[in-house]
Amino acid sequence: MKIITYNVNGIRSAITKGFVDWLKAANPDMICLQEVKADENQIEKQLFEDLGYHIYWYSAEKKGYSGVAILTKIKPKHVEYGCGIEIYDREGRVLRTDFEDFSLMSVYMPSGSSGQERQDFKFQWLADFQQYIDQLKVNFPNLIISGDYNICHQAIDIHNPKSNANSSGFLPEERAWMSGFLESGFIDTFRHFNPEPHHYTWWSFRAGARQKNLGWRIDYHCASKALEGRLKRALILPEAKHSDHCPALVEID
Repeated sequence: MKIITYNVNGIRSAITKGFVDWLKAANPDMICLQEVKADENQIEKQLFEDLGYHIYWYSAEKKGYSGVAILTKIKPKHVEYGCGIEIYDREGRVLRTDFEDFSLMSVYMPSGSSGQERQDFKFQWLADFQQYIDQLKVNFPNLIISGDYNICHQAIDIHNPKSNANSSGFLPEERAWMSGFLESGFIDTFRHFNPEPHHYTWWSFRAGARQKNLGWRIDYHCASKALEGRLKRALILPEAKHSDHCPALVEID
């Protein structure tokens, strides 16, 4: 089973750049989208239905902002919209689909790069999200939490760790949270298979960063340790260029 996560930075923009043809060729069983920046009624759902996908969409209240979705060829038993915490649910940040033997989440974690107020919001989210997942995994032990975490975990995950030491997304507190999150019972599936440097999922639009591969790895599939034996491979797909992010893939049995 192939599962992809992709921050599309606006689904309508991505569609104009060939996203649907790419999706048909990539042919994942499930794809988690972040930053869709559109309501469900603003997209031509038939484009995805024609490829065999059931569509689950969770928009932000603010127009043209945030929002997550899951497209899946396997119909879920249950779909959970939001995490039950209003300040995050208003921003459309969490969507969960439950299947027979695992649950898949599309998550768009906040960025703190716009200033201290949003950085404080991000720190509060991290604390609240950890608590939410700690409770959730009691009843849903087989979790795959896919999405844009807006955190580079280790120096290997960012092109210039020294100059970015005080940058949001690579702050010591954020990196420590990521360590604690993984230690609480999750596997960073890409690093599980790939120890090499220079693999990134986001590049600034400035200064030819993508062409020079001056990037950050901030998009993850984190799987419950209970799923470790079912993990087959994990890849980053930098050739897909519909966004300032690229997709990441994990395969499970």
